[in-house]
Amino acid sequence: MKMQSEEEKDLISIIVPVYNVEQYLDRCVESILRQTYRRLEIILVDDGSTDSSPAKCDGYAKRDKRVKVVHKRNGGLSDARNAGLALVTGDYIGYVDSDDWIEPEMYARMYQACAGHNAQVAVCRYFCEYADKTVAGGDGSVIPLVRDELLKIYIGGHDRYVIYNSVWSKLFKRDVVSGMLFPKGRNSEDIMYTTRAFCRVEQAVYVDQCFYHYVLDREGSIMNGAWGERMFRDEIPFWRDHIACIRELVSPQMADLAGYHFQRRLLFYFVDASRSKKRDIAAGLVREIRKDKAEMDRIYDSGIVSRGDKLRRKLFFVSPSVYALAVWLYDRLVIPLRQRD
Repeated sequence: MKMQSEEEKDLISIIVPVYNVEQYLDRCVESILRQTYRRLEIILVDDGSTDSSPAKCDGYAKRDKRVKVVHKRNGGLSDARNAGLALVTGDYIGYVDSDDWIEPEMYARMYQACAGHNAQVAVCRYFCEYADKTVAGGDGSVIPLVRDELLKIYIGGHDRYVIYNSVWSKLFKRDVVSGMLFPKGRNSEDIMYTTRAFCRVEQAVYVDQCFYHYVLDREGSIMNGAWGERMFRDEIPFWRDHIACIRELVSPQMADLAGYHFQRRLLFYFVDASRSKKRDIAAGLVREIRKDKAEMDRIYDSGIVSRGDKLRRKLFFVSPSVYALAVWLYDRLVIPLRQRD
């Protein structure tokens, strides 16, 4: 069988938004340049940086012809990614955040998985990089998934596979995300981009191996800041849009599953806010949960919800504070006993 030359392989465009990351940028870009998959288009989008990041980007463009650089006024992560999308010429699109880095085999393995299974999107695991430890997982297996299988894992989770909304753990076939942009000026921007892409695919593939190093809790990171404000302004509305998108593009049944897990997410956030004594956030979450009561009553009566979850939700509407206490007692007393058995 004739081996495919570098020139014959599909071009992968990688978009890297850059904003004041001079101490992390070299690690990020060098990890992309070291990819064993060589046919890359690397688009560095300087989003109005005020440190040495712009000069570093220009230096990489001079050093490697695969690198393109865009300098623009500061507009935020979504605006930077959109500026990169305007320049994309590749057959596939990937994303890397400039304070993270990737393993040398990432795009070779993701591309091989797509090509081998005729998939329009590949998803991989990632390393969680904390200040004092690295958390990883996966056994290296490659699992093909049709759209509904992909969505069920994405919506409800899985005891083995990890498929979240972050775009940087994915490789998208360009035609699947054609015409799609990130919402400017808002956080949690990956939710709708990934949801729309997943709704469009026919075949996906999951690579159960960590290739992406995701840095958590970096001071000054775009992901840090006022958690409650971001959640109410951006994340919760996006999750409601996520449900509506699934209802429109997939099915009412899949949308109901998404609605159920959205309700569980809000209840989890409420308990977390209550434990942290963030009373304003907890009160806001109570209002958000009550806002959907009629629709969630229908979903909880539809047969997809366990009896235990139904009872816990009923307890919340009787008394949110008693519900939070009951969950705390369950976590402190019941779960340890079960783990001991």
